[in-house]
Amino acid sequence: MKLIDHTRESLIDYVVAQIDRLTPDGRAQACRTPVERHLDEALARTGFCIDAVRMWREGEFNVLHSSQYCIFLYYLANTIWRASGETGTPTRLFLLNKALNGIDLFYEIDMPRVFFIGHSVGIVLAKARYGEHLVLYQNATVGKSGDVAPVVGARVVIHPNCAVLGRSHIGDGAVLSQGVSVINRDTPADHVVYAGADGRLSFKAPRRELIGDFFRL
Repeated sequence: MKLIDHTRESLIDYVVAQIDRLTPDGRAQACRTPVERHLDEALARTGFCIDAVRMWREGEFNVLHSSQYCIFLYYLANTIWRASGETGTPTRLFLLNKALNGIDLFYEIDMPRVFFIGHSVGIVLAKARYGEHLVLYQNATVGKSGDVAPVVGARVVIHPNCAVLGRSHIGDGAVLSQGVSVINRDTPADHVVYAGADGRLSFKAPRRELIGDFFRL
């Protein structure tokens, strides 16, 4: 994968410098070793995701593309944690992602191999189950109710200002229209979910499948 305006080494320098500025506790240089050791796997995961997104150029990663960089920081933190169990560097990368992109995406969360972030600001994701080809927009929340987390199926689109909470199960291919709150509810597969005038959810079959607008399937 081609790094736009960066080499592998300059990307390492870039990430470590950002960590140093965000958390100036003198420990940023200790992050260099895990970042360097696990960078190639994180870039491979990032590249796989980028190549699947229709509106992004295949084979290119632009650090200044905020959505791509947001996904990369998650994959880097998650890769380091999965491989080593270390928490110091992943925590700093999580905080960096939060500061730069306004997203709360903890490194222990098991995100799919392919997902798309339209605008990251205000996205909060709990340790839930997420299916492949997930689409997320700003102010989307997936949260627990007590110890119970939602299940989000494959090919789900979550539009701005939506919330999925508790024991909810979002069916494969569902599209949550703007402002919908799904709380301890199931939604049918391959339907658009609307907020009814009385506060209840309503479901309609889409005129066409929307997920192909986002991904190379």
